[in-house]
Amino acid sequence: MSSESGGEPTPAAVRSPAAAREYAREVCLRRLAIRPQTRAELATAMRRRGVDDDVAAEVLERYDEVGIVDDEAFAMAWVTSRHHGKGLARRALAGELRRKGVPDEAMGEALATLDPETEESTARALVARKLRVARNEKPEATLRRLVGVLARKGYPPGLAIRVVRDALAERPGQAEFADSVDVDALAEAVGDGEERRESG
Repeated sequence: MSSESGGEPTPAAVRSPAAAREYAREVCLRRLAIRPQTRAELATAMRRRGVDDDVAAEVLERYDEVGIVDDEAFAMAWVTSRHHGKGLARRALAGELRRKGVPDEAMGEALATLDPETEESTARALVARKLRVARNEKPEATLRRLVGVLARKGYPPGLAIRVVRDALAERPGQAEFADSVDVDALAEAVGDGEERRESG
């Protein structure tokens, strides 16, 4: 039942309902061998390989029952891994989970495990790490660059600006500049810019 290229069965090789289910299971297991997958990702993979939606739903239901597919566990693991490994904030993590088809309830529960204090602590660690290898640049440029780094990782403008300002205040010769930074006004300006980009 395998095709000549790579050993993966093809829809044309499927003859009976039992064979269709076996093919669907094989598609899923091959994907799961690479990395954990959400139910939506597996459904998409099966659809692309010609698996009937009813057969896919039956296989996914069974995998859900036995715990092979678990969107809640996937979301929890994803949030932990991507926050600690990449420093991503809730907003960026929510976008990733949404793209992977994680249901809102499972996503909300996973994101709720990331409290504001942990998020802020991670942002401060990211900024400290970037400042250790900072270029010889003006504090204004450092502020823009590091706020941009945090923004791309999903941190809200107010938090990003405050964290960078606090870090700059501890650097020799940059405390005066840091004191001049109006976090609220700058955050509002950054937020307005983001809204314009998203609506444009």
